[in-house]
Amino acid sequence: MARPGASEGQTLRGRGRLVDYANLVKLPHTVFALPFALVGVVIASYRAPVRVTDLVWVLVAFTAARFAAMGFNRIVDRDIDAKNPRTAVREIPSGKLSVREAVFSVVVASGVFLLAAGMLNPLCLALAPLALGWILFYSYTKRFTRWAHLVLGFALAIAPIGGYLAITGAWSTPPTLLLALAGAVLCWVAGFDILYSLQDTEFDRREGLHSVPAAFGVAGAIRISRVLHLLSATLFLAVGLLDPALGPLYFVAVAVIAGMLLYEQSLVRADDLSRIDAAFFTVNGVISLVFFGIVLAERLVT
Repeated sequence: MARPGASEGQTLRGRGRLVDYANLVKLPHTVFALPFALVGVVIASYRAPVRVTDLVWVLVAFTAARFAAMGFNRIVDRDIDAKNPRTAVREIPSGKLSVREAVFSVVVASGVFLLAAGMLNPLCLALAPLALGWILFYSYTKRFTRWAHLVLGFALAIAPIGGYLAITGAWSTPPTLLLALAGAVLCWVAGFDILYSLQDTEFDRREGLHSVPAAFGVAGAIRISRVLHLLSATLFLAVGLLDPALGPLYFVAVAVIAGMLLYEQSLVRADDLSRIDAAFFTVNGVISLVFFGIVLAERLVT
């Protein structure tokens, strides 16, 4: 449990508006999903050329969508965050940013996301409002379902799909390829989000909020997280089997992910939650960056 007034993990130090906005949306957490959006781009590059302008708009779209989603979450959860000692230091409850400032930034980010999607291709533009609606909808789910972690997983799973569609302008062939990739990211994110939410188990129960740990207890939540991470590794393997363009280095990347997920799970036990921060941020950041690096390296040599 965090001490009142203590800094939350993965928070940039210093003051100033840029730092406050970066912390509002947990800028360091970009390391989780952005590499997988770029994995989608790399896999698509086997089927269509990647233009520099497309890559730029993918980065703009991802950054804007993530800003909108995280900023909206902080707005919706501001009263809950104020009650939780772990999150009371966040920008809105602590008064570093006003609700009006946060709302304005979310509106601007949403507009930039829609603009970037339109600059990519008609399919991305048509799907952009649906994607934006889903990632904003996530912020309400803890109020009525214990499976909010899966909703978050689906929100981040949009990243590799979006990266792929941005380049090809069409769904994958075979159709199951993108489904497997998205499913792998969904299970990975949901699994580590369950571990992260362990530290709020008692708070969630007291406030009537829903989560897997609140519903199944710490030990039960850890078991569910492990099942999800097993499914994630299996689905990443399926991606390689479904796409003949992916070579042996891709399967090395899958082996690395499987090993890192196993290590992540070893860091968290029902009787010892002291290493949750390392399991959540450090290990998952390495997973996404290393996986993208290996997939990109294989593409560059083929």
